[in-house]
Amino acid sequence: MAVHAHPDDESSKAAATLAKYADQGHEVLVVTLTGGERGDILNPAMDRPGVKENLSEIRKSEMAAAAAALGVQQTWLGYVDSGLPEGDPLPPLPEGCFALVPLEESTGKLVEVVRDFRPHVIITYDENGGYPHPDHIRCHEVSVAAFEQAGDPDAYPEAGEPWTPLKLYYTHGFIRDRIHRFSDEFEKHGQESPFKDWLAKWKREQGDLMARVTTQVECAEYFPQRDDALRAHATQIDPNGFFFAVPLEWQQRLWPTEEFELAQTRVQTVLPENDLFAGIEQP
Repeated sequence: MAVHAHPDDESSKAAATLAKYADQGHEVLVVTLTGGERGDILNPAMDRPGVKENLSEIRKSEMAAAAAALGVQQTWLGYVDSGLPEGDPLPPLPEGCFALVPLEESTGKLVEVVRDFRPHVIITYDENGGYPHPDHIRCHEVSVAAFEQAGDPDAYPEAGEPWTPLKLYYTHGFIRDRIHRFSDEFEKHGQESPFKDWLAKWKREQGDLMARVTTQVECAEYFPQRDDALRAHATQIDPNGFFFAVPLEWQQRLWPTEEFELAQTRVQTVLPENDLFAGIEQP
């Protein structure tokens, strides 16, 4: 089970891994916590009359197409996008949005999904949310709480029979070494790297998520499905933008994995891993 804040997050974070496990016969479910109603239109080709006014329904259709591209199941938790606050000072979050829902309430709803689907593995974001969007941070909080409480018969007894998931992972996509390899490849081919400014800033800020990675899943074969899923989110993903800056062949050759951090486990496993199901007995 992969728990994500908005439609399109499942396609930009560990999507090839989801496609791989689905192809191998695992049941894979994406839980989308909000409808992405307050998202901007990030693809210029979709910035046309009628799109913004119908963004909620359009994003539902995009999500269905992305799930089909990955070969996974998908469900909505039903909360409203909080939006990304901007300004100094930041404005208050809109009333009724997901980030303001009491954690106990949203955890109960996710516990119900966990108990119904009965996953062995749950994937979500780290404590920083991948980036500090209020919905991403709340997604982390509710996912951890549901992982810890879904197997407790005293917690949310109305949410179904208890089920204890075995492993909780955080997905990590912004790996500095990965971007360096791609940047070097552009220079090797006599091209200016689109990541030059980004890497310069990264050097100043220091730190890299690779130090937290415990698990790398080889999934290059499924990068084309990941890209199809990304393109399905046409309002959010510019096919001429960041996600498609690096040729597919370079990605498959230079960095054929997706990265995860094992945050909690109830089974014995040996690190580093190359499989999210390592240590789990297969039926």
